[in-house]
Amino acid sequence: MSTGRRTSQAMSWFANRARWRWPEIALWIAAYALVILFPSRALLFNEVAILALFAVSLDIVLGYAGIVSLGHGAFFGLGAYAAGLLAKAGAGVAPLSDPTLGLLFAALVCGFVGYITSFLVLRGADLTRLMVTLGVALIFAELANRMAWLTGGADGLQGVAPSKILGLFDFDLYGRNAYLYSLTVLFLLFVLARKIVQSPYGLSLRAIKGNALRARAIGIPVNRRLNAAYTLGAAYAGVAGALLAQTTSFVSLDVLEFHRSADVMLIVIFGGVGTLYGAIVGAAAYKAMYDILAAATPQYWQFWLGLALVLLVLFVRGGILGLVAEVRRRIAGHGK
Repeated sequence: MSTGRRTSQAMSWFANRARWRWPEIALWIAAYALVILFPSRALLFNEVAILALFAVSLDIVLGYAGIVSLGHGAFFGLGAYAAGLLAKAGAGVAPLSDPTLGLLFAALVCGFVGYITSFLVLRGADLTRLMVTLGVALIFAELANRMAWLTGGADGLQGVAPSKILGLFDFDLYGRNAYLYSLTVLFLLFVLARKIVQSPYGLSLRAIKGNALRARAIGIPVNRRLNAAYTLGAAYAGVAGALLAQTTSFVSLDVLEFHRSADVMLIVIFGGVGTLYGAIVGAAAYKAMYDILAAATPQYWQFWLGLALVLLVLFVRGGILGLVAEVRRRIAGHGK
């Protein structure tokens, strides 16, 4: 087979992988329609959109690059404080108070910190990485607590009041504009992440995750690819944190707590690691289960949520999306 033909086949294969399927399109249309169908639940939908973006950021790091992390919440919290401080400093001053500028600032700050810390994270194996990422997260949490003159400490960051979105749309009391804003940011960054993971770079990440030694043997610059993936995941997490700060007009030490990192890892596993859509489905399912179980059994909701996760991990490969794929395979098998 000639080189030109192989190149043509490869290009065709990449184009086919990047093509949007109708279930994807339907999912995003339904997400935008939610604010019309259930306007009173807009604040809850906004939380889901932010949580989904946070989960997508970890899926890039864990699901595609194979970097295990117990401290991904550090970038979420850092992004929240970066956007909050910028909005506070530029209160009433355009364009400093513009929310989109806050997102960009949070992404740059978290991307830079993610790039610097990636060299520490990538020095060891999985257990070492867990400890390093956890240690970095604890350091940031303690710094935020000690630097009360900047962060507000235990009282939280006050005076976070971003201006109109692009100078046109206010954050209304019911959270409808906030949800549409967060959902649009999620969609745009998801499209970018989808394009990245389906590119040759994304395939090289899968090769590294599968076997780093073989990937290095065929000429893939392993460390540089992992540094880039970790930096990208940190920037995405920072944007998610910035969205939380902007849509709630408040930032507290809670954004840097360990449960942020633990929850987002559960969400990614729950939805399906290394799928991107699993992060979104996992976020929606987690939030729905949280609300239902917390209302039904306020004392034991964590037990039932944990039980559901254990059963899913034990009996279903690939989380919720893995379960859906298995059901489709069984239906297709019976149809033949």
